Amino acid sequence: MLVSGEFEVKLAPIENYAQGQQGNQLGRMSLDKTFHGGLDAQSQGEMLSALTKVEGSAGYVAIEQVVGVLEGKQGSFVLQHFGIMDRAKDRLQLEVIPDSGTGELTGLSGSMKIERRDGKHFYHFDYQIMN
Repeated sequence: MLVSGEFEVKLAPIENYAQGQQGNQLGRMSLDKTFHGGLDAQSQGEMLSALTKVEGSAGYVAIEQVVGVLEGKQGSFVLQHFGIMDRAKDRLQLEVIPDSGTGELTGLSGSMKIERRDGKHFYHFDYQIMN
């Protein structure tokens, strides 16, 4: 199944444990999202990032717990992010962590694509639920 919609995201800095060296900047952020559309949910998580001294090259990983309703099914699941920017060419993977689904979302698997347009964020969530 494929569902799409819009979401709002709020990032806020959290104190770092590790420090970047020789021009690399390490960051840690809290992540709060509100999803609309086929996925009507809230999420919270944490993101770790690295910015290099070369503009447009960076990376991040994140984990977020999503709680809400997916096409009428109530529950929660966890998304894992992996993002790389290589001189402004980006690769981004978001996948449901296996066996993280709860409630009516038990058995959920899938991947999510994110796009930004005109200052807004959109998701496309390709998923299945195996019971």
